[in-house]
Amino acid sequence: MPVNPELQGRTFPPTEPYLVGREKVREFARAVFATDPINLDPEAAKAAGYDDVVAPPTFAVVVQERTLAQLLAEPDAGIDFSRVVHGDQRFTFSRPIVAGDLLTATLTVPSVKTLGGHSIVTAETAVTDASGAHVVTTISALVVRGEED
Repeated sequence: MPVNPELQGRTFPPTEPYLVGREKVREFARAVFATDPINLDPEAAKAAGYDDVVAPPTFAVVVQERTLAQLLAEPDAGIDFSRVVHGDQRFTFSRPIVAGDLLTATLTVPSVKTLGGHSIVTAETAVTDASGAHVVTTISALVVRGEED
């Protein structure tokens, strides 16, 4: 089944709020070899003006993953995950993610393109905090390889 071009323009319901935990931030920071003390030490983060440890920028994918799961589970999407290659990832921040944030994410599919038998699905996830203020937008390009002959 090819990727459904009618995904373009679709917006999915907001995810359940995700509470950013201090230990999750620390674990992620260690996993990506982040060495800035604000990523690991609450006192260093507070000295830098934050309420708690600051997540490395790519931590946003943890929140985005929930929206991508919605997209991949969509019955009419036509996306076979075994054929997906992650083509691109971008982030636009209004502010850093900090432990204690309660984040909600909403996915929109701005484009679905077909190129040489493959499809490229652009997934844009807007992440907001408990007050509704924008925190980060993540944009992923998912390349769905076409069927082999």
